[in-house]
Amino acid sequence: MRPTRTRKAYEALPGGGTLIVYGALIDDERRHNAYGLMLSLNMLIDTEGGSEYTVAEVTPWLRDAGFAKVKARPLTGGRTAAHATK
Repeated sequence: MRPTRTRKAYEALPGGGTLIVYGALIDDERRHNAYGLMLSLNMLIDTEGGSEYTVAEVTPWLRDAGFAKVKARPLTGGRTAAHATK
């Protein structure tokens, strides 16, 4: 999610609402999520500068949009859910 879209999501939510960013987010060290790293490599091959995002990259976008609480949880299958609460 890019910063403009996160702002639009923030504005659309009621107070206390939660946005969940679900995907193959890469761990911040870029070492452990093989699935996310392979997707990132594929994006790099197909697009110039393409990559999956890390939790550290997504968190400032959510905070800049106005979300107060941001937490991320790794899920099964190389997926991660980042929760951002208004």
